[in-house]
Amino acid sequence: MSVKVIEIDGIGTVKLYKRSGTKGIRLTLGSDHSVRVTMPPWVPYQTAIGFVQSKNEWISLHLKPKHIFKDGEAVGKSHRIRFIRANPAKPGLRVANGEVRVLFGPNYNLEDDAAQSLALKGALRALKKEAGMLLPQRTQALAAKYSYSYQNLSVKQMRSRWGSCSQQQNLSLNIFLMQLPWSLIDYVIVHELAHTKVLNHGQDFWAEMQRCLPNAKELRKDIKNHKPTF
Repeated sequence: MSVKVIEIDGIGTVKLYKRSGTKGIRLTLGSDHSVRVTMPPWVPYQTAIGFVQSKNEWISLHLKPKHIFKDGEAVGKSHRIRFIRANPAKPGLRVANGEVRVLFGPNYNLEDDAAQSLALKGALRALKKEAGMLLPQRTQALAAKYSYSYQNLSVKQMRSRWGSCSQQQNLSLNIFLMQLPWSLIDYVIVHELAHTKVLNHGQDFWAEMQRCLPNAKELRKDIKNHKPTF
């Protein structure tokens, strides 16, 4: 599979993928704020570019504004972004000791795409690290406290939900939970644990939620005001 990366005025970074077996042109939005186009090998790049330009209004509506990281910005529960001006041949990244360290040379600005892309990569790495350490422990503690059991727990980056529970009682939690207050993290975890007993969102489910969290309905309203920062 070949990839071509271009910039289109008014849209931004567009990644064009030629993939065997693809029957038509498909457009998706990447977590890195790029537009991704998958197409058959025989489709000319210019045709795909025209297709993207024809979807400009839709892209603008669905692609949220790019987050600009600032020096000292908090990420998760225990990390901060640090932009460090150095003299490397190219920008570098290190996540350690509670810091996401973005190294960039004298010819770069911290708002340049290269520095910001590294900051995003490091921030996601920090969230994955924190979530992988903290969420399994918290889930085990809440399951024991409220008499729940589950099969497996996975922690991953998700685009549209904070968590999920399968019919097999396998739980998934979003790494972006680390951007929420602990009260809302607990709400999401208990929400998924409650689904191990009641898979729907009917009266029995909310009775189960309020058994564990008497203020569950208030927390439900509160979490609607939150979304991933970047």
